[in-house]
Amino acid sequence: MTTLQAPAAASRRPDRPPARRRHRSWIGWGFVGPFVTVFALVFLAPLAYSLHLSLFRDRLVGGTTFVGLENYRQALQDDQFWAALGRVSVFLAVQVPVMLGIALLVALALDSGRLYGKDFFRISIFLPYAVPAVVASLMWGFLYGTRFGLVGDLEEALGVTLPDPLSPGLLLASIGSIVTWEFVGYNMLIFYSALRVIPQSLYEAAEIDGAGQWRVIAAVKLPAIRGALVIATIFSVIGSFQLFNEPNILQNLAPNTITTSYTPNLYTYSLSFSGQQHNYSATVAIVMGLITMAVAYAVQLRGMRRKEA
Repeated sequence: MTTLQAPAAASRRPDRPPARRRHRSWIGWGFVGPFVTVFALVFLAPLAYSLHLSLFRDRLVGGTTFVGLENYRQALQDDQFWAALGRVSVFLAVQVPVMLGIALLVALALDSGRLYGKDFFRISIFLPYAVPAVVASLMWGFLYGTRFGLVGDLEEALGVTLPDPLSPGLLLASIGSIVTWEFVGYNMLIFYSALRVIPQSLYEAAEIDGAGQWRVIAAVKLPAIRGALVIATIFSVIGSFQLFNEPNILQNLAPNTITTSYTPNLYTYSLSFSGQQHNYSATVAIVMGLITMAVAYAVQLRGMRRKEA
């Protein structure tokens, strides 16, 4: 007995008309179009313009002329730029681990369930992040002043001479205190959010194995939030290299300590707005951006390798 089989072509669904497929593709572009437009205007266009500026130089004779990579060669030999970069590198190496360590400890304390009034503490610790950086710098700057503010009042009340927080030897630590006060709550929220989504089954397995609190932290919590730790570290590295608001505000209180090239961003700002060296300023900004991108990528790559291990 033979059975009739329908032709293979009859069992297939007819292809959609090309016009309909093009219509569906345009719908997708309609959704992403506003973002692409804004991204191109506020990010790609300024970046392209900065690259354009970095290839030219204003001369007394001849006006603006094309110099190629001469500005980049000058930036790589600029002692002021490298001194500023070394200063923020020291700041990064000391301040970022301290800030992230405090934020992690606070997040673990809030997640432990043994802290009374944790909602109050969570809001209180996060609240400084809502204070604008300019306001925070002004507030801490007046607290640091030896002729006014907290330090001056303590010296007058105790009859002693305290170390000047705005002196050259302590200024970087004073700025680190301001930044730590501002961003501990932000990083705490990142860690606390990651801790709250850890599966309950991991805690139950650890309890069955008889693990204590410290063992649970080391074997369950820290490995589970490694991604959040990497993200917070990358954000902190980028923020350290972009250090600008705090030294710029404190410059009026410590003019002999904070120079116009104290940080790379402050140096770039001074070149552009005070020195009218727009082309070289764009060059320094691009070089600093490339260094920041390389360091952030190295941190991310190391974090991914640890996660795979």
